[in-house]
Amino acid sequence: MPPLLSLEEAQSRLLALAAPLKPVHLAVDESCGRYLAAPLLARRTQPAADLSAMDGYALRAADFPGPWRVVGESAAGHPFAGVVGAGEAVRIATGALMPDWADAVLAQEDCAREGDQLTLTGTPPNPPHRHIRRRAMDFAEGTSLLPAGIRIGPAQIALALAAGHTHLPVHGFPRVAIIESGDELAPPGEHCPTHRIPASNGAMLAAQLSALPCVIERFGPVADDLPALATALEAASQADVIITTGGASVGDHDLIRPALEQAGATIDFWQVAIKPGKPLLVARRSGTRGPQIIVGLPGNPVASLVTGYFFVLPLLRRLLGASQCLPMPVIVPLMGNLPAGGARREFRRGLWDGRSARDGESHDSGALASLALANCLIERAVAAAPAQAGENLAIYPLGNGGIT
Repeated sequence: MPPLLSLEEAQSRLLALAAPLKPVHLAVDESCGRYLAAPLLARRTQPAADLSAMDGYALRAADFPGPWRVVGESAAGHPFAGVVGAGEAVRIATGALMPDWADAVLAQEDCAREGDQLTLTGTPPNPPHRHIRRRAMDFAEGTSLLPAGIRIGPAQIALALAAGHTHLPVHGFPRVAIIESGDELAPPGEHCPTHRIPASNGAMLAAQLSALPCVIERFGPVADDLPALATALEAASQADVIITTGGASVGDHDLIRPALEQAGATIDFWQVAIKPGKPLLVARRSGTRGPQIIVGLPGNPVASLVTGYFFVLPLLRRLLGASQCLPMPVIVPLMGNLPAGGARREFRRGLWDGRSARDGESHDSGALASLALANCLIERAVAAAPAQAGENLAIYPLGNGGIT
């Protein structure tokens, strides 16, 4: 048997199978969570003219230290119509247009006014333009504001609108089919005899993937039976991505691989040197809407969640056009100790409080209670020496609820 693939090699091979989906144009306020399909260019200048950054008085810097005569007002959206002459000042609000010929703003707390007479009581602005937001301070027309591949969130929506956009090019969303298989699975809500367990992986994976914009369809639980699996694969023929859970190992009842081969799929790779998640399988075939990528996840729920995190989510980000597809680790100090690493790279359930992380209570790949309490994965290298409290380690935040 060939050596197991490393995590990085397996991720690279999976992402190489995918390309971003065809772009569509969405209204800016409907694009949250999507990824830009092209750089965002400014269609206007922001601010379009010099603005005041303070409440105070606009005047000529050459007239310091005053006094001045107040000749009008400039409010946000209501500029002063005239020009500021020598010895004159204009009352100005934060965000209001600077009057012509004015090149300084005297803050309200640094002056006193009686009628139309203004005197300096504090310190003049230094430099004189200190309280002025210059034209194009934020961006100028034609500036590249955001690169392609960035995810659109609240700040990006505000920027796009301020830059003059009403619609944005974003990549289409992937259609995902989740096939949950196993003779031991009972549909949720049904009577569950002792030799079976309630099916939960399909719902868990659908919830995990819902963090990204995609359409999810679930099938199963499907029996460990080649005709039943063939029927499920045929029903999923319109998906861009098929996720199977269970049946990817080497037992007599692990039928995902032969079912995929009978359905015309080509196995790209199988088994990765990680714990949990070794039996991961990746294949491809032609679907009714185009090429399909199939990711076979282990049936154990922890292994299914971990491989979903390291493989399925990055694959969907790739299809969505993300420039950064892989999860990024956070380096934090360890609270407590950890045993030595084993023969495979391990990702242990952990609890992260925002400052440090500690090991979880159980690491059995079927233990859902400890998984539900975990909010991170603690990375352990192959044959790593025992880790001591205070040592810096890499963790991967799960966004899994849990506790903090």
